[in-house]
Amino acid sequence: MHTSSTHRLACLSLGDRSAVIQMAWEDRTSFETIQERMGLGESEVIRLMRAELTPRSFKMWRTRMRGRVTKHRALRSPDMKFDDHAVADHRRANC
Repeated sequence: MHTSSTHRLACLSLGDRSAVIQMAWEDRTSFETIQERMGLGESEVIRLMRAELTPRSFKMWRTRMRGRVTKHRALRSPDMKFDDHAVADHRRANC
């Protein structure tokens, strides 16, 4: 694991961890929005989810996210009428 990545995960408050988990579960919130709001890339979100969820819940989340086009802006249809910036208006981690 990359050192700066480890530092970013380690310095998240309990509230920030909760916000990331909530955004990760939301269908409409893309990984790009999580990156913009919380400073964590997709692989860091996966590591956080693996650490914070029970093994069964993590497996269910990964299965749910696999192939879900709404989790990546580039895969979304131009017909989609929502803006995930408005859905996940959480504060950015500050460490």
